[in-house]
Amino acid sequence: MARKRKGRDISGWLVVDKPAGMTSTSVVNKVKWALQAKKAGHAGTLDPEATGVLAVALGEATKTVPYITDALKAYEFCVRLGQATNTDDTEGEVIAQSDLRPDDAAIKAALGAFVGDIMQVPPKYSAVKIDGQRAYKLARDGEDFEVEARPLWVEELVMTGRPDADHVLLEMICGKGGYVRSIARDLGEALGCYGHVAWLRRVWSGPFEAKDGLSIEQINEMAHSPDLDAHIRPLEEGLADLPMVSATAEGAARLRNGNPGMVIAQGIEYGDECWAAFDGHAVAVGRYKVGELHPSRVFNL
Repeated sequence: MARKRKGRDISGWLVVDKPAGMTSTSVVNKVKWALQAKKAGHAGTLDPEATGVLAVALGEATKTVPYITDALKAYEFCVRLGQATNTDDTEGEVIAQSDLRPDDAAIKAALGAFVGDIMQVPPKYSAVKIDGQRAYKLARDGEDFEVEARPLWVEELVMTGRPDADHVLLEMICGKGGYVRSIARDLGEALGCYGHVAWLRRVWSGPFEAKDGLSIEQINEMAHSPDLDAHIRPLEEGLADLPMVSATAEGAARLRNGNPGMVIAQGIEYGDECWAAFDGHAVAVGRYKVGELHPSRVFNL
């Protein structure tokens, strides 16, 4: 007999402004403890030294995580020119150096190659899997391996500042699976001077923004109190990028049981993925087919 999970049945999103020096998993565990939640997960890992928005899904909202993971994200970061590290950030060992420092014009000219549909090789110190094992584990064990390039959509990459000859400030908007560390590494190589990430901040992820996030200190202060509950945002915010249809009462009942249900839709094409609402709450996500939604995910709210 399966052991029953302890905790509260709460569903929604808590937006956290993650501090440096804390893993994404640790943030989720902190939120789960503070809210005494039965189930929680996050929508997109941030490196331990990175800061910024980490959206934590609670309860039924964990079913909407893929839609935030797939959404566009914005980053602000600083590239340290003149040095390559084995981790592509400040945590690693310097493995190559150069005295060359390109001027602003050269940097701006190089950025164009990293915009649009590009192929990107994730860092060796990353969570991508190589023959079933995490790349960072193989790297720490001193294994010799290659990481395959992956497609990435970069909507925007712009230079925003040059504090000094060694550092350049950039902003990037990209799709799922982007590694800022790889951008810094590859930009340094393209400029002929090497480079790695000095610091990184995720400004927004889908509908969630860092400026709206709670700090870990605030979460600790409000832990186990209604004050923290007041910051939980609706599950439906995780579906912001999908069109909505309205379920009829009978349709909602059928959808909740995992069956196709009648919906009222406007401007939705056959086969479109969308979500159905009834009485102000999400009922299911699925594909629209001639007056019905065929569910792929059902919400038990």
